[in-house]
Amino acid sequence: MSHAVVQDTPTPVPPPGGRGSLSQRSLPRWAPAGFALLGILVGVGIGAAAGLDSKVQWGLIAVIAFVVISYVVTTAVENQRQARDRLATSVVWVCFVLAVIPLFSLLWTTISRGVEILDGYFLSHSMAGVPSTQVGGGVYHALIGTLEQVGIATVVSAPIGLLTAVYLVEYGKGALARAVTFFVDVMTGIPSIVAGLFILSIMLMTKTQPSGLMGALALAILMIPVVVRSTEEMLKLVPNELREASLALGVPKWRTILKVVLPTAIGGITTGVMLAIARIAGETAPIILLVFGSQLINPNPFDGAQSSLPFYIYEQYKAGEVASIDRAWAAALVLIAFVMILNLVARGIARWKAPKTGR
Repeated sequence: MSHAVVQDTPTPVPPPGGRGSLSQRSLPRWAPAGFALLGILVGVGIGAAAGLDSKVQWGLIAVIAFVVISYVVTTAVENQRQARDRLATSVVWVCFVLAVIPLFSLLWTTISRGVEILDGYFLSHSMAGVPSTQVGGGVYHALIGTLEQVGIATVVSAPIGLLTAVYLVEYGKGALARAVTFFVDVMTGIPSIVAGLFILSIMLMTKTQPSGLMGALALAILMIPVVVRSTEEMLKLVPNELREASLALGVPKWRTILKVVLPTAIGGITTGVMLAIARIAGETAPIILLVFGSQLINPNPFDGAQSSLPFYIYEQYKAGEVASIDRAWAAALVLIAFVMILNLVARGIARWKAPKTGR
């Protein structure tokens, strides 16, 4: 009887450091921070050696050095695939830093310049009887005007924008829905001065005097398309299964929208409204045309000229005096704080009203 000889075929062993090897080399977690530090040192060294006066040039050299060092070292230690991945990540981080630097620079400049005269007196007094060259005065009248004008604009535009978005998402079909969508897109890009001129033409035809209400109507025109777009996107994110489950139980569609769809999207809707408020809070052109500004406290937005924070900043900086420029920076800090508080309130309301989910 012949016996077949079976020879075992040796299993190929991957080379050390090759693909699939447990001994493949990799960079530590702190490598990106080390690359960034090394890039900064290279940028500072080259900038100082070349005698470059601009720190922006130093920064650009450091950015280029960071990207190059990341790619070269990753290629040498790991592999080409990981190097390309780290290159893309480095570019994203560089773009993020370049976008954040102007923001932090703006905040730092506003805070450092505005905090010098920002106190209780500044917040509780107006500019009545205070010349632009004199130290003193406050922003109380402008703060009252901004609160009233933005509040009226929100009361007018938020319901209109919400109902329009509900119509477009839940009911809109055919030519009317397309026309509404088209005009919302057009209104999103109109300059604020155009909205002010529109209300101004109505004032001239009806012989209406300037007031905070007229400025609020122009701000409402600017606010409506932002509310419509943000609310529309939030309503589209609500799963259709929730609507179908409610309708299957015999609940009318209007009640489904009121009790299911809107509560589910209330967080995003509130955030969208706050973003719209933040957009109109800094508008100056409609206020100059329609409200005229005032140095006195006018708590009645329906009669007489009013001021606002953007208009106050404009007129104080335009005066060109040291005292007036300081007041302009302080008012800018108040405006930033106002918008920040609105966003914090919006986040609180969104979290409070968000539907509770089980584990």
